Amino acid sequence: MTEIQLHGLELYGFHGVLPEERTDGQRFVFDIDLKVVDERAARSDRIEDAVDYREVVSLVREVSDGTAFNLLEALADAVARALHDRLPIVSVRVRVRKPDVSLGLPIDYSAVVVEFDGTR
Repeated sequence: MTEIQLHGLELYGFHGVLPEERTDGQRFVFDIDLKVVDERAARSDRIEDAVDYREVVSLVREVSDGTAFNLLEALADAVARALHDRLPIVSVRVRVRKPDVSLGLPIDYSAVVVEFDGTR
């Protein structure tokens, strides 16, 4: 089994519960881990046999830009499901971080992790 990791993918989005989050927007950082059973890419060294990282990035952007989510949980779940449904993978782990979150005390970020293998 092969694991593909794309970490630190930063997008600007309009997700959140507060009105200013939905109007002003903020940064969201995605960490994506994909598990692939098919080893053809490792043997052939051909992009046609691989999960194309550009497609992963495009799908994350499509989900983030397509819907304004209230909760990180919903955003992470929608990204995980889209990746699982549209790519030749067996499981996916998506972490979404809000690095500019304001919670009244100093904090590096808030985050949610969703793991999806198609069984739920």
